[in-house]
Amino acid sequence: MSELVAPAVSVSPMEKFQEYLVTRGKRMTRERTIIVEEVFADHEHFDADQLISRVSQRQDTRRVSRSTVYRTLEQLVEAGLLRSVARQDGREVYEHDYGYPQHDHLICRKCGTLIEFRNSEIKEILAEVARDRGFRMEGHRLEVTGLCNDCCRPPQTRPEKLNLL
Repeated sequence: MSELVAPAVSVSPMEKFQEYLVTRGKRMTRERTIIVEEVFADHEHFDADQLISRVSQRQDTRRVSRSTVYRTLEQLVEAGLLRSVARQDGREVYEHDYGYPQHDHLICRKCGTLIEFRNSEIKEILAEVARDRGFRMEGHRLEVTGLCNDCCRPPQTRPEKLNLL
């Protein structure tokens, strides 16, 4: 679970997405509404298959096609409501972008755990690097890969052949 707390925003994600759709000449369909409700029900990282599963388990909905879920996820990214974090096992992983503070990720390459963190020193260093090069920084994404604490631990038991020695 994320330790980051979302600040209050004046426009809900649903309203912001509706505004985005209007600017593209599209409308907020029942299917898109269902998807947005599920996406913003909590602040957990998720992939398309997990979202499809959650949508299909809802009792109050009719069927939402896989293609609609994928298209809507792309639109939510374009609208600035979601961002793609990392690819785990070939899957695109998403998180909320709208209304959440800038943060970075530690990603375990063995088990796929995503750990969110904030560090103002990193932001200051990047701002200085950009300033020194005449670059106007608008934001950053830092994804550090490695092994989490659990995956660094030695195995609890030895392989059976080693026990015979």
